[in-house]
Amino acid sequence: MILVSYDIANDKLRRRFSKYICKFGRRLQYSVYEIKNSDHILENIRVDLKNKFEREFSQSDSVIIFKMSNTCKIERYGYAINDEEDFIMIK
Repeated sequence: MILVSYDIANDKLRRRFSKYICKFGRRLQYSVYEIKNSDHILENIRVDLKNKFEREFSQSDSVIIFKMSNTCKIERYGYAINDEEDFIMIK
C-alpha cells in the first residue's frame, strides 16, 4: 500500500491535485489517500508531481509518499475501525 499525504495552500491547486490522486486510490482523510501498491502507479505519480504540480507549489506546500510494506502494522480508531477493505458484512 502507498499512502499519499499533502498540504497545499492554494485552493485551486489543492482541488486539482485531489482530483488527480483520487484516480489511483481512495481518500482516507481530507488530505490522505490510500493507493494499492504498484511500482507503475507510483512512478506515474512521481513523474506527474515533478512535471505537472511541483512547479506550482509554494514554499509551504508539500506532498509526502509513504510506501508501506506487508510487515507494517496499522491501527484504526473511531470510524476508521470500519474502514478496512476485508471487512465483510452479511445479513
